[in-house]
Amino acid sequence: MAELSQPALRAYTDAIWNDEIVPTLVEYIAIPNKSPSFDPKWVEHGYMDQAVDLFVAWANERLARLPGATLSVERLPGRTPLIFIDVPGSAKSGETVLLYGHLDKQPEMSGWAEGKGPWVPVMEGDKLYGRGGADDGYAMFGALGALFALREQNVPHARAVIVIEASEESGSPDLPAYMDALAERIGDVSLVVCLDSGCGDYDRLWVTTSLRGMVGGTLRVDVLDEGVHSGDASGVVPSSFRILRQVLARLENIETGEVIVSELKAPIPEERVAQAKVAAQALGDQVYAKFPFVAGMKPNGSDLAELILNRTWRPALSVTGLAGAPEPQNAGNVLRPFTEAKLSMRVPPTTDAKKASAKLKEIVESDPPYGARVTYDGEKEGSGWNAPATAPWLAAALDDASHASFGQAAAFMGEGGSIPFMGMLGEKFPRAQFVITGVLGPHSNAHGPNEFLHIPTGKRVTEVVARVLAAHAAR
Repeated sequence: MAELSQPALRAYTDAIWNDEIVPTLVEYIAIPNKSPSFDPKWVEHGYMDQAVDLFVAWANERLARLPGATLSVERLPGRTPLIFIDVPGSAKSGETVLLYGHLDKQPEMSGWAEGKGPWVPVMEGDKLYGRGGADDGYAMFGALGALFALREQNVPHARAVIVIEASEESGSPDLPAYMDALAERIGDVSLVVCLDSGCGDYDRLWVTTSLRGMVGGTLRVDVLDEGVHSGDASGVVPSSFRILRQVLARLENIETGEVIVSELKAPIPEERVAQAKVAAQALGDQVYAKFPFVAGMKPNGSDLAELILNRTWRPALSVTGLAGAPEPQNAGNVLRPFTEAKLSMRVPPTTDAKKASAKLKEIVESDPPYGARVTYDGEKEGSGWNAPATAPWLAAALDDASHASFGQAAAFMGEGGSIPFMGMLGEKFPRAQFVITGVLGPHSNAHGPNEFLHIPTGKRVTEVVARVLAAHAAR
């Protein structure tokens, strides 16, 4: 077997990113292909197909570098398209590696810096600004780039299947149907590589060990059929906003933010606690300093390891939207008839999201204060994921890859967000090993304003994938 040369891998990866990948990502960022949840008319608008066509054209022009590789765009009725790339193995293992990414995007969000915008690709130094480059447009290019690099050096790899979906930012509602439809073509997977996660910093390889689940929905409190003069009604009619606060206090400690519902909690494995302590030492105050706090604001505690566990294993409630109130400049002296809030509850990786959602609804709707009309409309819930024990060969490969590409040992940490695909794959391929990593590091701000792709990290992650695929074939 040919030995993988790190200098040659570095040279190839840098070249393909600079000359072929980054220019295409610039084109991709300019396409407003929002996920279906944020663009119900995505079919009519045609932006999703435009992004798919861009990816397909790029890949088809280069698949000759991988003899026997095929690409198809799968289209199930009423669902977003999916890109399916099948690359024959150059190793004789007979096993399959599944590499995953997505190309749909979050909506615009306000607050972009002057000269920047979600659909305005901007290069500043080693950062490419714009929506979707880091989350998750680079994934297909990174996966193919790693395979191209291995073939360039004649280093064997197992059969590889690349799946790029287009509904992840909507919770991957279309993916289960595709996984069922493509089950025979995918085969038995022994390794899953997901390039849709975060990194604690840009100085080492970060491997995601767990993902929180999420339950959420819309909570509404009605107290009147119409608004009335506040001077006449206040003190007699309870405020819908105050009742909303009372109901939310059933879920969390208002002083600490701790979720107080036992059904929404889960024990934290000792291994994850130990990994959080190591990650805290590596990151220092970047555990919280990566967030754009206003002057004088402090994080929710001073113990760095505990903050990591808060973000990755403990439940947490966010109110992400409000309705029922006018803009302050348009607000008269009126006691409003209702208040409506969008709730987002992150739950531990091992919590059953369906049960958690049912419990949340039961708690907020039962025994409404003053007999107010309190209703909760839950959305589709998503359970989290906790990685299986890492096989010795993979642990060694990850450490070797991190030292080779970053010059430091790999770090392991959970992520606070969700990737619905992971829980599904864990059930479908219970014997598979998982490598979940990504480029979303400090200030990269996925889903928010000024999202950027840190290009050097994209290059190094591509190298890591190549080294892991080589180790998988050689084990």
